[in-house]
Amino acid sequence: MNTNFSLHAIWSQGDLVSNLVAILLIAMSIATWTVILLKMISQWRQKRFGQQVETFWHSTSLKEGLRSLGERSDNAFHKLATDGMDAVAHLDGPKVNGCMEQKQLHDQLDLSDWVTRALRNSADISAARLQSGLSLLASIGSTAPFIGLFGTVWGIYHALARIGQTGQTSLDQVAGPIGEALVMTALGLAVAIPAVLAYNALLRVNKKITGELNRFAHDLHAYLVTGARVDHTIKRVV
Repeated sequence: MNTNFSLHAIWSQGDLVSNLVAILLIAMSIATWTVILLKMISQWRQKRFGQQVETFWHSTSLKEGLRSLGERSDNAFHKLATDGMDAVAHLDGPKVNGCMEQKQLHDQLDLSDWVTRALRNSADISAARLQSGLSLLASIGSTAPFIGLFGTVWGIYHALARIGQTGQTSLDQVAGPIGEALVMTALGLAVAIPAVLAYNALLRVNKKITGELNRFAHDLHAYLVTGARVDHTIKRVV
């Protein structure tokens, strides 16, 4: 094996700037795969929680339905249901020593508006949690190729400066340093491509989960306000 093209040679022949660029790209790659792994686990859990929604509606009581959803702190569907129930309980009128407390300004809303507000806030918070980390993938996907290109340009400049000092311009003297510089471009692409692909895939799954949350919120609103779930089997006639 020609050691002139080994990773050790690339590192040892590079200067401080090129080595820092390599470290930055490696750190970005580690961050990318960490986010991908964590978001995939989180989405898998939310999809499993979403599969329990029909079981919730076939329960005989709200308490039994909440248990069927799974009581976990990261369960967006369970939190949506409990936030809706808390909104209804709040408007039922908290009492102190058997007397109704004085209403606050936000208590002037009717039941439908209050439940809508509570469910929307809960769904928005869950959607924001689903989106967390995706901005990092987008940033890495858009900047990593340019960081790698910067490392390539700097490496070529560094190689040409060294060639100019030594006066050796033969192919065997030029190929090594130039090839090592071009590795930075390949490294930048290797970091950016998984980040971009993962961002698009995770975003697509997030939209699906958010849609399921919104449908559940719509059904919860109808049930908490009217006492009946919306019948999705009814087709609208145009």
